[in-house]
Amino acid sequence: MSNHEKKIKANHLEIEMACMKDYEDLTEKDLRIQLAASYRLVEELGWSFLIFGHLTARVPGTEKNFLINPYGLMYDEINASNLVKINLEGKKVEESDWEVNPAGFIIHSAVHSSKSHAHCVMHTHTNAGMAMAALKKGLINIDFSGSAFHNRVAYHDFEGVTLRKDECKRIADDLGERSIMVLKNHGLLTTGETVAEAFMKLYTLESACKVQLLARACGEDYEFVPDDVAESHARDLKDAASYKLAFRALVRRMLRKDPTFIL
Repeated sequence: MSNHEKKIKANHLEIEMACMKDYEDLTEKDLRIQLAASYRLVEELGWSFLIFGHLTARVPGTEKNFLINPYGLMYDEINASNLVKINLEGKKVEESDWEVNPAGFIIHSAVHSSKSHAHCVMHTHTNAGMAMAALKKGLINIDFSGSAFHNRVAYHDFEGVTLRKDECKRIADDLGERSIMVLKNHGLLTTGETVAEAFMKLYTLESACKVQLLARACGEDYEFVPDDVAESHARDLKDAASYKLAFRALVRRMLRKDPTFIL
């Protein structure tokens, strides 16, 4: 192995290990790389909806500065350096060639401003997520992933394109102390203290939506998970270390496939 290859390998290992850090120990560079990796993963997993939807994260050492995707770029074009730094009003606080989507950040600002520990917020428009958001009963306990969110999912009624700031309070009120939300007739939203936590919650929620839709398509009765079992299951799965370990593996996958997100 050449010295250049050794240097690349060491750098990739450092990026991996940063995925195991708590939020307070992250640098802005760490956060940029992890958020950019998440955008690439959303594209890789088939969850993207053109240039729409957002993944945001609070910049370490600040309370009111956040990173968001440049409006107009596809998710596989996003990297650590072109993420835009903005304030709670969605205004750029550093020079960038790109603008941000004001409608998108209204949802995120509602969560970031009302939940101090929600350092990362992810919102997607996947087919499975939007289909689930159109069902009256919402998420139900019929599988491993869905039961992980027993009594832990919030719901917010559709009010059209999120352009009006007065909706912020209603989003925050509906979310309350929960970290997972189905935006009715719209899509999915998760929050986390770290990028890893928010992403792995989104991964699990997306899986639950797909399973429920597949089961519904079979036309047979559901085999429900009893509430007491689902509650125990949800408590047992609340493990930040597991989120970090799984996210680290996903980041390692992207480093192998296309490491340009770290640029």
